[in-house]
Amino acid sequence: MNKSFALAVLLLLASCSGPDFASFVDPIIGSDGHGHVFVGASVPFGMVQLGPTQPTRGWDWCSGYAYRDSVVLGFSHTHLSGTGIGDLGDICFLPFNPSKRKYTSGGHLYGRLDHALETVEPGYYALSMPDLGVDVRLTAGTYTGYHEYTFKSDTSAVLVDLKLGIGWDRVTDYKIEVIDDYSIKGYRYSTGWAEDQKVYFYAIFSMPFTGGDEGIFFFDTSTQKKLYAAVSLSPTSEQKAIDNLAYDTRKGNNFEKNVAFARGEWNKALGKIKVKPMDDAQRQIFYTSLYHSMIAPSRFSDATGPERYTVFSLWDAYRAAFPLYTLIEPERCRNFAESFMDIYESGGELPVWHLWGNETYCMPGNPGVIIMGDLVLKGLYDEPEKALEAMFASSKTRARGQQDILDYGFIPYDGSEPYESVSKALEFAVSYSSVAKVAELLGHAYLASEYFEKSKLYARYFDAESGFLRAKAKDGSFRCPLDPFRAEHQRDDYTEGNAWQWTFMVPHDTKGLIELFGGERKFLCKLDSLFVAEGDMGENHDDVTGLIGQYAHGNEPVHHVAYMYNVAGKPERCAEVVRNVMDSLYTTGPEGLCGNEDVGQMSAWYVLSALGIYQLDPCGGDFYIGSPAVRKAVLNLTDPSTGKKTRFTIVARGNSPKNIYVKSARLNGKALETPFISYSQIVKGGRLVLEMGDN
Repeated sequence: MNKSFALAVLLLLASCSGPDFASFVDPIIGSDGHGHVFVGASVPFGMVQLGPTQPTRGWDWCSGYAYRDSVVLGFSHTHLSGTGIGDLGDICFLPFNPSKRKYTSGGHLYGRLDHALETVEPGYYALSMPDLGVDVRLTAGTYTGYHEYTFKSDTSAVLVDLKLGIGWDRVTDYKIEVIDDYSIKGYRYSTGWAEDQKVYFYAIFSMPFTGGDEGIFFFDTSTQKKLYAAVSLSPTSEQKAIDNLAYDTRKGNNFEKNVAFARGEWNKALGKIKVKPMDDAQRQIFYTSLYHSMIAPSRFSDATGPERYTVFSLWDAYRAAFPLYTLIEPERCRNFAESFMDIYESGGELPVWHLWGNETYCMPGNPGVIIMGDLVLKGLYDEPEKALEAMFASSKTRARGQQDILDYGFIPYDGSEPYESVSKALEFAVSYSSVAKVAELLGHAYLASEYFEKSKLYARYFDAESGFLRAKAKDGSFRCPLDPFRAEHQRDDYTEGNAWQWTFMVPHDTKGLIELFGGERKFLCKLDSLFVAEGDMGENHDDVTGLIGQYAHGNEPVHHVAYMYNVAGKPERCAEVVRNVMDSLYTTGPEGLCGNEDVGQMSAWYVLSALGIYQLDPCGGDFYIGSPAVRKAVLNLTDPSTGKKTRFTIVARGNSPKNIYVKSARLNGKALETPFISYSQIVKGGRLVLEMGDN
């Protein structure tokens, strides 16, 4: 942190009450390796993610930033965080001294990124670029990116680059219109992962400009060296972008006040969970994880309209991120649900992977159905019959393998989906369980019975001889030979994984899976083997990372697996695995994540597990007790059933790196007889006391 910003933080702390939770966050964690996190300025769940954009040199530049790189093409207003595909990077600004301009081999104006001259905090980004003769400071509101440029020269310039994008993104049309000597507006249309993306913008500068050809605007900085710019976005129109700027700056357009506002928003969001950690490193990992879980979903509605969201990485996020949101962001979850229903009403099915107005259909299954069901069961959507209609309709679409389920009762590898047939079927099975639960809640007994039966689809793939879930042909025969270690990206029976990892992808019916194995003993033997088995995966498996044996924590299908030990009567093994994962696969520094952060999921897993609770069944399931990493946690919550503010406290007495086992548990003074607690028990408030020991 540079000295001037450190002073600003101290002044901010002096003017605010309560802890500065943002000071515990290191946004650089996960910015190298395969973490792919966003680095820059934003507010929780905002439309704008303002930060540096680098050349796309490969997979590790999906967010537009890789810590190992030293080139900056500009500062764009939209970025993804933690994804495995690159897109966005819209509306890029680059300030520079015209006499110092330089270009990459691809013809892009660029500057140098020196980490010694870089400051990154929640809601704030700064970079000094001596090679371009400018110091850059950035902050953000919900819709607006705020820029401060300090130039060294008498004549300075800003490039407004609407051609630049990240990853697959390619511009299809754009416009920059000069309104007057201080302001511009326009739009950027692009195609890529989001096939038809539209971003509208409005920008106003603190000084008059000249020029504008090729998007370069010149400023006289002979007497005033600081130039300010405010850039607002809209998904609907240029006028709405202007209105959004008015909303964000309704309390004034002072850069320092905007920095303080962004930090205040992060402190409010992060302060919903207060922890007493083991040490400073654990505190940093915890609050950075909580921070990363709140960068997206992103606002996708204008200030004057109903609150709606996008960047729904649902295949990832249904496992831990959305269960976390239901605890600490219940009102936002209501708006997530409304967003889901808007998408259903316009497209005929609930979202899969929604990105800026586009359904990308990335990843298998119907994760939107799973999440919608969870929100209904937790009382976070007020029209459950309408939700069930959307869930049922999404479960009847003849697409992405579901047509084979409707025709054959399962997805054969020699049917319409030659690849990933097992994974696709397992994901659909989880979503069918969600339909069944909501139907049962609403008294639709026949539909509930039908879909509970369909949710057992996973059993069709079980091979008792090998103990794996295996691909089947239309005639019911297994594909041979089976190599349970092989993982070939998009050319195998499993999605981003192998038979070892996917055999346990039955979070909605762990007891049923145990019965398939022939009881707890045989199931536990197989589950133990997952964490020690070694074998050759082949060469095309970049997504399979964070390995402990064949357990691959760097990808989502195994995130629930450790908690299956509780159902099988071995909570001590759950504690051992969970602590091992937290201690070895979540660290500080740029390579602190073992795989793609995946829009909050990887981080949410840590947050919940560090608290000592995890929702095994992603739709309406209980929160199983694992092994808390922190000594104490206080969750400031709201009970959706009453709207009352509540507080849930978790105390891990005697917790230490050696005392990882829960010897006993008391909820509100009474002995807890089960290894889990319900959502309603948590949000009503109370006190969970866990006595920790070394055996």
